Amino acid sequence: MTNDVLKTRSVLSDIWVRFRRDKMAVIGSCVLLLIIVSIIFGPMIYTTPTDRIDFGNSVLPPSWNHPFGTNDLGQDQLARILRGGRISLAVGLAAMLVAIALGTFMGAIAGFYGGIIDSILMGVTDLFLALPQLPILLLVIYLFREPMRAIAGSEAGIFILIVLVVGGLNWMSVARLVRASFWSTREMDFVIAAKAIGAKPHRLILVHILPNVLTPIIVAATLSVGTAIITESTLSFLGLGFPPDIPTWGRMLYDAQNYIETAPHMVIFPGAAIFLTVISINYIGDGLRDALDPKSHV
Repeated sequence: MTNDVLKTRSVLSDIWVRFRRDKMAVIGSCVLLLIIVSIIFGPMIYTTPTDRIDFGNSVLPPSWNHPFGTNDLGQDQLARILRGGRISLAVGLAAMLVAIALGTFMGAIAGFYGGIIDSILMGVTDLFLALPQLPILLLVIYLFREPMRAIAGSEAGIFILIVLVVGGLNWMSVARLVRASFWSTREMDFVIAAKAIGAKPHRLILVHILPNVLTPIIVAATLSVGTAIITESTLSFLGLGFPPDIPTWGRMLYDAQNYIETAPHMVIFPGAAIFLTVISINYIGDGLRDALDPKSHV
């Protein structure tokens, strides 16, 4: 076994030991894993249809036949939460990828080249930070919702639009983190040596610098998932997200807003799903930040 492999295993082992010390991060990982397993395999086991309407069983409280109760249309809440979880998590992951890609690109270019390019890109970043995100988000969704539905269909069109808009409005913090990391790393000896032997800028960025600034990117990516899930839930709660026949967690809260007092289970279970998912992701992000931080080495 080569020294590089042994060194990599040692580093990963150290990271796992530090991560494991954070009890809340471990609990968050277990809860998130349970949620992911449930929404992936749950519908295969709990096969109750999500779209079957039965007004005779509307707003029923939790029971053996309907563990999470039913909504105002008599649809099973557990089945809808399991299916809606897939969509909510998919939106969170896809929007995170958009935000990380944009933020990493902007931050890497600004931090590597500096000068006027840095000033322009950071000016654009500051401009986006200054925008009132929720009004802009609502405006864009309102203007482009119907055109995207016509182009890509009801579900896919809204999914693409929400992912692009949410990701496109949450890349700025990533760009600042990456830019600061690039700014300091580009002055290190190994980068200067690579530049001296004729390494091209794209190779310096992708091969020599980017792998050494992955820590803030990984942490930011983790936290971005929770932000995207909250944003999608907010849009659905305001009636600007997915259509009624697609049961995202936010849409379920929107449909339940008139039944908070008479059927609180309609609010409690999707709200708990959002809360547990987001807080678990945030605890994992905090744990990863501490585990990957070189300053935490003993």
